Amino acid sequence: MSTVMKDFLSTVHDSARYICPLCSDSRKKKNERTLSVTVEGDGVKYTCWHCTEAGGYTHKQLRNEPPRPRISPAPRAISVPKDSDADNVESYLASRGINYSLVKDKFKVVGAKKYFSPKGDIPAGEVDAIGFVYGHDEAVKWRPIGDKRFIQDGAARTLWGIEQIKAGEMPDILVICEGEIDALSIATVMNDVAVTSVPNGAPSKISDKKVSPSEDKKFSYLWDAKDILKGKGVKKIILMTDKDEAGEALKEELARRVGRAKCYEVTFSDNENDANDVLMRSGPERLREIIENAQPLPLDGVYQAIDYADQVRHLYNNGMMKGESTGIDSVDKLFTIAPGQLSVVTGLPGSGKSEFIDQLMINLARNSGWKFAVASFENPVDLHIAKLSEKVCGKSFFNKDDRMSREGMEKSLRFVNDHFMFLEQKSGDATTVDSILDRISQACLRKGIRGCVIDPYNYIMQDSNAEESEHQFINHLLTRLVAFARAHDIHIWFCAHPAKMPTNADGSTGVPKGMNISGSASFFAKADLGITVHRAGDVTEIHAWKVRFKWQGGVGMTRLQYNLDSGQFDERKVNLDKVHFGSRREPKNDIEIPF
Repeated sequence: MSTVMKDFLSTVHDSARYICPLCSDSRKKKNERTLSVTVEGDGVKYTCWHCTEAGGYTHKQLRNEPPRPRISPAPRAISVPKDSDADNVESYLASRGINYSLVKDKFKVVGAKKYFSPKGDIPAGEVDAIGFVYGHDEAVKWRPIGDKRFIQDGAARTLWGIEQIKAGEMPDILVICEGEIDALSIATVMNDVAVTSVPNGAPSKISDKKVSPSEDKKFSYLWDAKDILKGKGVKKIILMTDKDEAGEALKEELARRVGRAKCYEVTFSDNENDANDVLMRSGPERLREIIENAQPLPLDGVYQAIDYADQVRHLYNNGMMKGESTGIDSVDKLFTIAPGQLSVVTGLPGSGKSEFIDQLMINLARNSGWKFAVASFENPVDLHIAKLSEKVCGKSFFNKDDRMSREGMEKSLRFVNDHFMFLEQKSGDATTVDSILDRISQACLRKGIRGCVIDPYNYIMQDSNAEESEHQFINHLLTRLVAFARAHDIHIWFCAHPAKMPTNADGSTGVPKGMNISGSASFFAKADLGITVHRAGDVTEIHAWKVRFKWQGGVGMTRLQYNLDSGQFDERKVNLDKVHFGSRREPKNDIEIPF
């Protein structure tokens, strides 16, 4: 931590949002409160959501001792050849149709002899190579002039050339390519657009033409460029990835994280594969034409059947899509979890709906690698992390009789840290749908989240100047959540309390469904999945009262057992000796479909 931050924190006495003393002067919005500070009993924790500086100090350290920040190490400058082989660089790029003299103020390319390991029939040895310099001499990606091998000095962790874009005026149009040669090709032809390249190419792990969650960490370079990509940054982002399955998956993941609303795609002809391929085959005018004719990624509007040809062919070749497993077999028979959907979850207070969603998230994180953003307004974050840790470890966080070990606690904490982000409103401002979606969008860009929880609905405030009724406000809110889930391809769980339920003749309380949720029938109408968590004695009933798509499941109910110590839901163990077959209370299968 810098002395500036230390001096600032020594004056802070309350948990709140503050103007960051490190990055505010370099931003257009100098008075934006991006520094979140939490003052606790023995110290201060801080995180800036703009420059990502983070750490923690005891009051004693702030007064007397040198700081010990908890931040990721900054990129280290590496040694870039001072005597670059400029002739080799220019002649090689010229052979690819690129005039380096036109683009050298935007991109740094160097030449030198480098050693490469063998690959296939290509022997090991020292050969002439060109290097693409990233950042301020933070990394160099080398490739031989005669083949396609790659080595790297340092670690390329930013979009190539992004530092030049940051240093200039905000461009209206930004083109993102899959490789450095493609970026140079576009920069040679078009000096009226900004262009950059991803640092690590297309993802290697793809499932159903989408990026595997195991590849999520490779997209951290987007967070470094968030001021350009998000908000009032560039107005139009053209995604010009290669025309293959990996390139299509890269395009979809970039659009998912940035937001499809401002993303455009290009159309290659059958014999064109990437930007340099177009330049070499058809010339600069064809490359300019492709970029100028880029079309918005599908979001809203009217489309022809041919616009969905790839998806239809995928269905024909691979069959009906399937959602992700909930991790509980009997629940999977009711429903599975798919991205791009909204689940509405209800239940009486204390029924365990928040605990059940936590269980689903832990199962999806463990089995499918999903990451989540959590806005749980009734759970203090530290207590919520403890509850999630119980479900990871399978032991109680507090009960001394069967308490998790310290090692188990630390391991569970690391798992939660790797898979969860928590959305807290520490400034004291009211939580609005805009503030929620803005923070979810940041979590999607930074961590690549695939799920989000908003729990419960009644903490989201309506604009005091709005003239909407409660019903209209809820309908508008749910419509925005559905559109956001579709655009970012994430699953949103939205918790809402039911109205007061009538009492049955036997004294039990009725099971609330979608039409019983307080405020609006839109909770039923807008949901893709409708779920009720209901407690009946020592049994937890999971009711699916709406499943929009038949491939995902169907309406019905199953019963689970909740372990109070571990916080886990398990399949219910039925003692068949005590089952009265035909009784509505103890069904033979323990799963009722339909109601």
